[in-house]
Amino acid sequence: MLSGDVVQGPAVGQPKDMRGSGMRGSGMRGSGANPHAPKGPTVPDVDLDSKDILGRANANANAYVKHVLIGWSDLLPAYRGRMDPKAMKRTNAEAAKLAQEVFAKLKAAGDAIDPIVKEFSEDPGSQTGNPYNVSAKSQFVPEFKKLALRLEDKEVGIVKTQFGYHVMKRVGKPPLDALESADILARPKKTEFAEVQHILIGWKDSPAARDPRAKTREKPAAEALAKEVLAKVRAGGDMVKLAKEYSEDPGSKDTGRTYTVTEEEQLVEAFIQIGLRLDVGEAGIVKTEFGYHVMKRVKPDPINSFDILARPVVSEKAKVKYILLGWKDGHIDDKRGEARTREEVDKLVKETLAKIANKAKFEDLMKELSEDKQSGPAGSAIEVAIPGLPSMIKMLGQRLKVDEVGVIKTQFGMFIIKRVPDDTVLAPPPMPKPQPQRPPGQPKVLPPPPAEAPKP
Repeated sequence: MLSGDVVQGPAVGQPKDMRGSGMRGSGMRGSGANPHAPKGPTVPDVDLDSKDILGRANANANAYVKHVLIGWSDLLPAYRGRMDPKAMKRTNAEAAKLAQEVFAKLKAAGDAIDPIVKEFSEDPGSQTGNPYNVSAKSQFVPEFKKLALRLEDKEVGIVKTQFGYHVMKRVGKPPLDALESADILARPKKTEFAEVQHILIGWKDSPAARDPRAKTREKPAAEALAKEVLAKVRAGGDMVKLAKEYSEDPGSKDTGRTYTVTEEEQLVEAFIQIGLRLDVGEAGIVKTEFGYHVMKRVKPDPINSFDILARPVVSEKAKVKYILLGWKDGHIDDKRGEARTREEVDKLVKETLAKIANKAKFEDLMKELSEDKQSGPAGSAIEVAIPGLPSMIKMLGQRLKVDEVGVIKTQFGMFIIKRVPDDTVLAPPPMPKPQPQRPPGQPKVLPPPPAEAPKP
């Protein structure tokens, strides 16, 4: 999601706190000189890419991998000031030498690779001991994903990204924790999208736990509390009240807000897997690096255009224009959205749809109402296939007919979306950035734990 401090997953090849729209690959390769780099002629980086593996025609549908990230000083711009201190003192030649040494260690270690990852990797997310689950739709930097999906079981390879050398090994699927809802996770998907509420309970050894309560809690105590909370949820307990009492997710503990789950949403993999397998009203437990998530699937918001979402895809690269309307629990940095109640934004959506039905010019309404300060005044269009869009905007846009209008709720607010003809000239506005507080919830990127964590 474009917000999220707890459910958010990291991107492979980058520290967990840098996961998200800004760090998917080609757009963040870094620009400008590194003030810490030595002066003199530019020397090409040492090429260690496993070309034999990367050149394979067949890719796996998904793969579990662990990796060691090794950076060097010239890559500082890509890290936005969060580079590991060891990497800041290292040249590319030194990084290449170390990567080759780690490659040999991973090949020789068999299944006992976690100590090597812990000792050498500069990706905090890799040090959790949990592998990354990589698939074609995963939001990892492209080079990382390409290698991961071509590795054979227990094979080791190297690929370079804007974050450094990734020395990677394919591993088996990890076993479930005894407390996880194995019966639910074993099901086929129930839906392509779901809305869920969750209560996060961590313990002191949870790699990404931040709440002071988790810092002093042992795992057996977390297990007992998660069981207790799950029983209360299944007995019909109020999720908002329970979240306020028990949850350690900074994005939802004070509001009990819902999260939209799709396969492309930027959430940790296990959160997605259980969310799409729950029945409406059902609750279960899943474990991530943040702790135990006691999750309940709830009825989707009635403002969404379900009739359109139920259709097959009409166009993968549909072009759309949109009007963004926020409210106090879901908005970008716009005072109108900050001041509205949910009832007021629902009323405004209905009024705006009525104006559109009465032939009001969509671009005029964008200029008047939209809280996206880039596309609104310009009346500009975007292509729904571009990276960084909330996944539900993409899902709706791909199913709209030309000139048809639909509505979707996101953490940024309500989007009134109109599909425009395929020959419409595109303008390049990026999606609105979350407000500093992260629309009532977690940020899209995790602030680094004193040392960090990624979904490459």
